[in-house]
Amino acid sequence: MEIRRDALLKRLMDLRHNGMIKVITGMRRCGKSYLLFRLFSEALKAEGVSDEHIVMVNLEDRRNKVLRDPDKLLEYIDSKLKDDQMHYVLLDEVQLVSDFEDVLNSYLQVKNADLYVTGSNARFLSKDIVTGFRGRGLEIKVHPLSFLEIRDARPDEPVENLWVEYMTYGGLPQVVTMTSAQEKVVYLKSLFKHTYLKDIKERYDIKLDGDLEELISTLASTVGGLTNPRKLADTFRTVKKSTISQDTIKVYIDYLQDAFIIERALRYDIKGRRYIDTPSKFYFEDLGLRNALLNFRQVEKTHLMENAIYNELRTRGMAVDVGEVIWNTKDEDGKKIRKILEVDFVCNQGYKRAYIQSAFSIPDDTKRDQELQSLRRIDDSFQKVVIIGDHSPRYQNEDGILFIDIYDFLLDKGSINSVS
Repeated sequence: MEIRRDALLKRLMDLRHNGMIKVITGMRRCGKSYLLFRLFSEALKAEGVSDEHIVMVNLEDRRNKVLRDPDKLLEYIDSKLKDDQMHYVLLDEVQLVSDFEDVLNSYLQVKNADLYVTGSNARFLSKDIVTGFRGRGLEIKVHPLSFLEIRDARPDEPVENLWVEYMTYGGLPQVVTMTSAQEKVVYLKSLFKHTYLKDIKERYDIKLDGDLEELISTLASTVGGLTNPRKLADTFRTVKKSTISQDTIKVYIDYLQDAFIIERALRYDIKGRRYIDTPSKFYFEDLGLRNALLNFRQVEKTHLMENAIYNELRTRGMAVDVGEVIWNTKDEDGKKIRKILEVDFVCNQGYKRAYIQSAFSIPDDTKRDQELQSLRRIDDSFQKVVIIGDHSPRYQNEDGILFIDIYDFLLDKGSINSVS
């Protein structure tokens, strides 16, 4: 099976020789190394670049441990720059090098060195991209495989089967290449325990990890629900009989975000045009990892579809918030009341915006009116969309709201014009 990442590869090829450090970020095992060491290096060779002008170092490899010393790494790279032709320096998991920003900055003025690095920790890399690289660092975010990338790798399989598999086992490349369901389950569970969880515990010196594991499982079981550290601390105290504080929970959530395991979606008051800091929603970067945390017991298609839509929008480069619409109306007795209606996603990209509702099914008019309540009360001209979980013809209703099914949305990057 050939897994192609054409959009990411094209971006890397287009960014060559721009005088900036290309920083490829994303969760562990999402395909960063494959993109850089396999796809990118092969594309360079196809254009005539020789092996001697591609310098590759996997810093996660124990055999390269000595190169985690910044001076040793600097010395090694220098030894590879043997002539005036362009050299492509590819470094994997650069955050394992102490003072790595100094090493990389040393090559900003070297005209025949073009630098590409990968990293799996947002806290280290975001800070250094902005400050440590003197404004000359550029981030390329890599996500697990999108549904379209999986379909392109397995074009002969029914799209409905692929969708069920995607919602269950996610899009980590290694998982997608496995044929046995049991193999996928074992791999995902092991990956969480021995890679993601171990990495966080060791990186932040967490000794008592029971609460951390419980927190991840709690977030996994409440995907799509509003929460905050205070509410989570209350749940731990009353249900799990734990004394973990809301401050510790906030720190743990930050760790999970830094490791690209979860993302936080803020609430946005659409009419008031302001952000509401708390509570927020949290979505998992990979659905398979989320399901493995819960032993594949809570596979609610409604919530998983919402998470999948969020991930697709982020893969397309959108900034994604959770929307609120305040509706002042009257009850049956004529008394004025104030309702807060939710818009699943407010998507922004530059000057473009779209409002999106995720509806796994719309069996009747009552459900349809429920999904449309908030969208009908947004009075701007940006696109409004309802994504449906079954096969359904694409159409636009009398309110100008577009109805599209999940397959059209995921497989057609231009399916939503305002954000494509």
